[in-house]
Amino acid sequence: METAIGVFASRDRAEEAIKELREHLPESAIVFMTRSESEATKVSKEWGKIVGGITGGATGLYAGIVASLLVPGLGPVFALGAGAAAVLGLAGAGGGAALAETISGAGQVAATDAEKCPEDVAFFREVLKEGRSLIVVRTESKDLATTACGILDRLGMVMQSATPAKMQASTRQVDDVAVMTVSGRITLGEGNVKLRELVSELLDKGTRKIVLNLGDVQYIDSSGIGELVKTHTTVRNNGGQLRLANLSNRVNDLLRLTRLAAVFDIEPDEETAIKSLSPPKEAVA
Repeated sequence: METAIGVFASRDRAEEAIKELREHLPESAIVFMTRSESEATKVSKEWGKIVGGITGGATGLYAGIVASLLVPGLGPVFALGAGAAAVLGLAGAGGGAALAETISGAGQVAATDAEKCPEDVAFFREVLKEGRSLIVVRTESKDLATTACGILDRLGMVMQSATPAKMQASTRQVDDVAVMTVSGRITLGEGNVKLRELVSELLDKGTRKIVLNLGDVQYIDSSGIGELVKTHTTVRNNGGQLRLANLSNRVNDLLRLTRLAAVFDIEPDEETAIKSLSPPKEAVA
């Protein structure tokens, strides 16, 4: 399964992205999320069918699926798309009619506890908390993923120029911490797959503390962002810890502008990252 994530600060660009994505991808592959009810109302018209009101008194929203998720500490999150239930971790909800049946009279759906959230749910909630809107595309098709990345990279908040260097990575062990030094680009079909495989190998070997040194990474596309998210959640779901370290200026700017920096555990350099994963040594009497 390929995942591409577009982060948006502009409603117009999000709406344009939804329109283009629906021209090339099945609706079931697309999910849009925002904390703004007005933005949800505007963007949802791209789905083209009325399904009734949501919380706050809005009526006549157009979408395949519209749900308002009331998240403790965050408030209402408006989700559009048949995959919204899975992405936001709605309690007891599947897709389509199953999701519609879980919506209460107030138009709200209960959220699972953060600790019990599957996959990337907790991550998406944190990004929304930072005031950005999200489009998540998930597909088994490489061709569709490539199309989605092109649209999200052009309209979303990602790096706008690519380095020709393919991703390279080397791993070394520092006590119980695996330090992976990555260079080049993390993109669909190249860096994202390699990163996924290398992290899986570390986890299969029992490694639970991982540092990604991204100092020489000069380009990350929307699929690369999706892969970093999956890496973050995969390590966490396997009882591990992940640190990003030594970010290049371009990667640092990307994470800062998209508000993603608030989600990952980022350290200024390798040494600090390793120390943050190592318990303090007990003083010798």
